[in-house]
Amino acid sequence: MEYMGQALYRKYRSRKLSEIVGQEHITKTLSEALKQGRISHAYLLTGPRGVGKTSIARILAHEVNNLPYKDDVTHIDIIEIDAASNRRIDEIRELREKVHIAPAQAKYKVYIIDEVHMLTREAFNALLKTLEEPPEHAIFILATTDSHKLPETIVSRTQRFSFKPVDKAQVIEHLADIAKRENIKISAEALELLAEHGEGSFRDSISMLDQVSNQGGKVELGDVERQLGLPPADAISSILELLAGNSDVSDAMRALNGLYDQGYQPSSIAKQLGQGLRLQLADGSSKISRRTALTLLSQLINVPASRDPASLLEIVLLAALPSSVMSPVTPPEQPQPKPTSNDISGSTSSKQSKAAAKVGKPVKSTTVKKDFDASIWPDVLDALKQRHNTLYGLARMAQPSTSGGNLQLTLAFAFHKKRLSEAANRQVISDIIKDITGQTIQIECVLGETSPDQAPVAQNVQSEDSAELSAISNIFGGGELLES
Repeated sequence: MEYMGQALYRKYRSRKLSEIVGQEHITKTLSEALKQGRISHAYLLTGPRGVGKTSIARILAHEVNNLPYKDDVTHIDIIEIDAASNRRIDEIRELREKVHIAPAQAKYKVYIIDEVHMLTREAFNALLKTLEEPPEHAIFILATTDSHKLPETIVSRTQRFSFKPVDKAQVIEHLADIAKRENIKISAEALELLAEHGEGSFRDSISMLDQVSNQGGKVELGDVERQLGLPPADAISSILELLAGNSDVSDAMRALNGLYDQGYQPSSIAKQLGQGLRLQLADGSSKISRRTALTLLSQLINVPASRDPASLLEIVLLAALPSSVMSPVTPPEQPQPKPTSNDISGSTSSKQSKAAAKVGKPVKSTTVKKDFDASIWPDVLDALKQRHNTLYGLARMAQPSTSGGNLQLTLAFAFHKKRLSEAANRQVISDIIKDITGQTIQIECVLGETSPDQAPVAQNVQSEDSAELSAISNIFGGGELLES
């Protein structure tokens, strides 16, 4: 008969204050207080998940009563309450009624309330009355990951201890020790990735070690990446290389679609790209300009929370490519008629109308300011970036041409064509063209080859670095920029 094995994070849970790793500022204070017999009636343990809050709460509950701490022994005078499941006032009223009953065996009756921030307002009020006048035999240990959600009246009646994420080096050392005890063969690179992915949580890191150890044989970096659903480090490095060089849109799309085809999620790709770029900035190896890298980082952070992470990731990466800006096909220059007196007298009005069009405002005059042809596309983009930043990021990828008084936008990728073909998006572009030319035209989006090697339409380009920065800023809006 086979028995279920004990999870590693439970097997190696600390049972003494001296065994807690990474929270010495807390364990030292509590150990000294226990030696001196200075016991508080209420403690508040706050900090991120998996850093030892529950372990210290249980250790403290046993230490104040001089009881041995064993996983398979539950003491009647140590009561654990999950506030996420028992958050109503009824449960706290029941606690208040029983708290005055003396301990059955131990010196103190200890109440451990986990995720205490989940209590309702009425439950907090009931708990507050107990904390204000607690029985001498009762101790409360409150634990939470969201201390800012606690009423100040509760916090002020406790001794607060703030936990911190465990240092990466300490996590690696602890994981290596567990791996040695469990005879798990694992490379140093794999241990480092586990510690990094745990984000300072011992419990999460140990759980992941437990998971990857089931495959048999020595655990390598690639094994951990596959288990965690993380794109390979070399693929991430390749994308960052594309962003740093003069690669075109097709290269970036092939690299991104290649990861999608292997089943990697856009949120995971964005997270790994951000981590890789941060490491390059930290060690000075990044080939992407500093200002562009900082802007790119700020946008990659938004990808996982987006309603459409795949679309946002694609736009963010394409916008970072210097060669992603497409130019319109400009028709041969036509001879212009000489200005008449009427033209001269209307020059002031023409300048005002042109200025209004550039900032995306409708032109009040019904006079046609420009003939409709593909040469107005830079003016359309100028106005579009003021009105609709995300749509501008798509429209700038298009190759415009005119036929029979209609506008045809040629795009290299089906995703861009689908988005621009939406009626609402075509209407925005049509309205801007009408503001500039006074004409109502039809817009058609098609798939085809574009010309990435033509000159960008961006105005006043002073350098390749400023072009990269401008492209991202135009799509996602302006903001304060840090000088490199």
